[in-house]
Amino acid sequence: MEKADIGLIGLGVMGQNLALNLADKGWKVVVWNRTVPGKEENVVDNFIANRAKGKGIIGSNELTDFVEALKAPRVILLMVQAGPAVDELMDKLLPLLDKGDILIDGGNSYYEDTERRVKELYDKGMYFVGCGISGGEEGALHGASIMPGGAQEA
Repeated sequence: MEKADIGLIGLGVMGQNLALNLADKGWKVVVWNRTVPGKEENVVDNFIANRAKGKGIIGSNELTDFVEALKAPRVILLMVQAGPAVDELMDKLLPLLDKGDILIDGGNSYYEDTERRVKELYDKGMYFVGCGISGGEEGALHGASIMPGGAQEA
């Protein structure tokens, strides 16, 4: 199987639209979303079967498979709620990642949280980029404004 150029975690409206936009621009994308019984179930499968049908987007229901589907160095865009959710996800992801991999937080986190995460990953040989994304649902699908900040090497 061909490896993906970028991984996207978080299939809310913004995450879905960004994944579709990237795929439309020729990027090979793999997606993952958490499962919350009774609230968020089959999110990846539903996205792949409906909105992403025929777009070449890879769906993954297991985080390990998601990470393994990415080219090295891995580039992962987090489209999850700012705050503790980012740290919880990082706790699950970091053991699966290697030096040189890049996490991009598209959730408009508080700048001190971003600075802490930049340092934490840099100390492990990885990179963290805080990335404000604006333009709303339509912008995410047709051309979001992306404002990155973090380690220059990333």
